[in-house]
Amino acid sequence: MDKLTPEHRSWNMSRIRSADTKPELIVRSLLHRMGYRFRLHQKNLPGKPDIVLPKYKTVIFVHGCFWHRHEECKYAYMPKSRRKFWNDKFKANIERDKTVKQQLKNLGWKVNIVWECELSDVKTIEKKLDNIFRNDEQVMSG
Repeated sequence: MDKLTPEHRSWNMSRIRSADTKPELIVRSLLHRMGYRFRLHQKNLPGKPDIVLPKYKTVIFVHGCFWHRHEECKYAYMPKSRRKFWNDKFKANIERDKTVKQQLKNLGWKVNIVWECELSDVKTIEKKLDNIFRNDEQVMSG
């Protein structure tokens, strides 16, 4: 049973952002500091990727562990109430993510995911981001 009133629950849910989230801002800041330039939320691409790097034909999605069901992550817990609703919601999110990823790959884009929980260790995430582009630079120069 939900302990919040429907009005308070609605207010809480209205505060959940889909763009310019804190994790997304962290990744954008790191990329910018590393010298990479990018575009945001390109509407002409499937799924409106969070970060688009046209030069590398690469997109980055910054996924919240709860909403996108990061496997074996403590943040991807199942709410105790309305389990069927949440199960259906999460299943639809996972399917949409798979479809969007495949559509982007079919268009020739490289798709990368940065999980919200990974952002607690800046060195690890910098290394992950650097690896994304290091492989591309070797291909471009090789």
